[in-house]
Amino acid sequence: MTTLLIADHDNTRLSSHTAKALTASSKLGEVHLLVAGHNISAVANEAAQLTGVSKVLLVDHPELNHQLAESMASTILALAKDYSAIVAAATTTGKSILPRVAAQLDVMQLSEIIEVVSEDTFKRPIYAGNAIQTVRSRDAVKVITVRTASFDSAAMTGSAPIEPIDAVTGEKRSAHLADQLSTSDRPELASAKIVISGGRALGSAEKFNEVILPVADKLGAAVGASRAAVDSGYAPNDWQVGQTGKVVSPELYIACGISGAIQHLAGMKDSKVIVAINSDEEAPIFQLADYQLVADLFEALPELERSL
Repeated sequence: MTTLLIADHDNTRLSSHTAKALTASSKLGEVHLLVAGHNISAVANEAAQLTGVSKVLLVDHPELNHQLAESMASTILALAKDYSAIVAAATTTGKSILPRVAAQLDVMQLSEIIEVVSEDTFKRPIYAGNAIQTVRSRDAVKVITVRTASFDSAAMTGSAPIEPIDAVTGEKRSAHLADQLSTSDRPELASAKIVISGGRALGSAEKFNEVILPVADKLGAAVGASRAAVDSGYAPNDWQVGQTGKVVSPELYIACGISGAIQHLAGMKDSKVIVAINSDEEAPIFQLADYQLVADLFEALPELERSL
């Protein structure tokens, strides 16, 4: 089997999600990596270093600058006949493009897989991660998105050849208008090695910033939040961790004042080490945590920050 993996990037750097999706794709056999965008030679060179990639396909075209679903799907579909699987990380970009590819190929999509059992069998979470579904596909071409939190990153010791190919652009029913990006000196939440998250128990946006952010800065950590904290206005939407937010798998996850609703656990249960700080010793998150501290957040976190 030969798999076509769609690279996730910003036209400047390769996303860490690509290296993790490659680990999953490699279990299916030989992998060709498609790098599509505009002015992306640096991304292609970086992609060629990924261990497990046998060839990088470079498609450089102005219409692919923002990787809109229509143009990307047309390019992918032109290549599809040569592959038994088409894979992308389950990022915003991957989840935008691959459903269109699956529909055009008239096959089902296998979404957010967490394990490759065999060439046609995969595991994926359902019911907010409370059950794992095993799915077998008999489609000639498998269209797959990968929940990258479940896979380690491929190494950067390769030297794959780069093959430029022509873009195939289709009808344009959408257009890119503008980017509105949040900026932060802290690590990006989805790929951070350390994450500290706050819940509704913090009581206000001011208290959230007062006790969570100093610890995050000392640890060099990304900041997350439960849905309850986001809905209460304590934290912005892009900090939300959980089933309807971001799925993270850092080396260290610190949950502060988070009770442990299943929707939140679905977004962080794959973290390597989980620390929970909560004043309620019956909080469900303590059942998942490796380290539990029953304490007042407003005493424990400033003391932690001073110690650090």
